[in-house]
Amino acid sequence: MKENIVVYHYEQDVLNLTNPVMIVGLPGVGHVGKFVADHLVEVLESKKIVDIYSAHFPPQVMVEKDSTIKLVGNQIYVARAGHLDLLILVGDSQSSDTSGHYNLCELYINIAAKFGVRRIFTLGGYPTGMVNSEDYVIGAVNNPLMIDNLSQKGIEFKPSEPPGGIVGASGLILAFSQFCGIDAACLMGTTSGYIADPKSSKILLEKLSNILEIDVDSTALDEKIREMEKIVEKLKDSAVGEDGDYDEGSGPYEPSADDDLVYFG
Repeated sequence: MKENIVVYHYEQDVLNLTNPVMIVGLPGVGHVGKFVADHLVEVLESKKIVDIYSAHFPPQVMVEKDSTIKLVGNQIYVARAGHLDLLILVGDSQSSDTSGHYNLCELYINIAAKFGVRRIFTLGGYPTGMVNSEDYVIGAVNNPLMIDNLSQKGIEFKPSEPPGGIVGASGLILAFSQFCGIDAACLMGTTSGYIADPKSSKILLEKLSNILEIDVDSTALDEKIREMEKIVEKLKDSAVGEDGDYDEGSGPYEPSADDDLVYFG
């Protein structure tokens, strides 16, 4: 098997895109970026144009609702949103090894360049280790000229943050884009880092929509938020002992200061 297999599904006119912007939302902390990208694919009239399979993905297949299987892979969709064409990179996995991260990110950028992309936004989560932390979006860019505009759109920039850097596709794509002269920013919604967080995803979606000046219905994310709130309440209930007091021994996991919260992918 080749290291990577890329299958294109598009008519020639797909290459004639208007102001194409790439959005990257792969699995990562709290699935914050993945929820946003998957939501965009769902609510916009998206068309799959690329399938990506790689020996760097986990060696497994996904089982569908009808009990059939599909090989783990990532996809790129094209969608029209207002005055923009979006290329949306979504999928099942990031690379399971270091060399694969570099290999796949180079592939993603080559595909972006093929379609004439001039701006890329990678989406991820910024783990705080606290369930009820303040909600905001922090940014990092490969071109300092982007900071002023993004700050005006409500993105926060803090010196040397994230302190441990950005691991995975969300960070590497910024560096690879810089080599190709493509402006790129990583937008990270704050999240505890220990549970799926559609609430953070909704905030991130609102910021991204504001930046791109597009309208996106977030109703489906509201439903995910309600479902997650029910799960959190059940976890809280499980932490209460028979006498009604909080039982530290049975409570949900709380991160310690030594926990690794570096991965923002």
